[in-house]
Amino acid sequence: MKEKEFHHVLEWFLDAGVSDITSNERFIPGETKKEISTLAELKEVIAQIDTPLKNCALNIVFGVGNEKADLLLLGEAPGAEEDKYGVPFVGQSGKLLDKILASVGLDRTEVYITNILPWRPPGNRTPTNQEIELFRPYVLQHIALIDPKVIICLGGTATKALLQTSQGIVQLRGKKTKIDAISAEIIPTFHPAYLLRSPSQKREVWLDFLNAVNVVGCVG
Repeated sequence: MKEKEFHHVLEWFLDAGVSDITSNERFIPGETKKEISTLAELKEVIAQIDTPLKNCALNIVFGVGNEKADLLLLGEAPGAEEDKYGVPFVGQSGKLLDKILASVGLDRTEVYITNILPWRPPGNRTPTNQEIELFRPYVLQHIALIDPKVIICLGGTATKALLQTSQGIVQLRGKKTKIDAISAEIIPTFHPAYLLRSPSQKREVWLDFLNAVNVVGCVG
């Protein structure tokens, strides 16, 4: 069932007075009722999504790192270098991210990294609300398959998309929070690309990563 068709069916039920629709199967809009149980299956499903983003990108950028990581890093969308290689955070922002990880005693083999959008938006523009709405269910499934203890949202777009909030990153940075859809603690922080423009904020991001590491240690 296509996502648009699903919404039409949902509206029909709501108009009929049915407000409690439940299912034992994990459902992703636009996909069949087949439950997705592996990252490979999820990547295959995402690759088949009908979106104009694919027409402007070279590669799908899915995720990288430890698939059983306690710490997941969630970014906004691939940039030019990420699009070229099909790997998240390999450009200048990625190099800075590696340094941040090293500053708290971690590297890419110990965390998992992905983005809200799996394809680069044209001109590196900010993802639209429609794109975020389309991909959020897949992001939640991605997180569920990794099952981290802590998620660091890198930047305002990733934070707003995951938390479904209108609050800005300045207000939310460093504040641990949770949402019903996932069990992990969520810690928003500034995006590495922002730090390249505003290096004075590096200490705050380091503290947020240190906080995340401490939470992982406490939970584990």
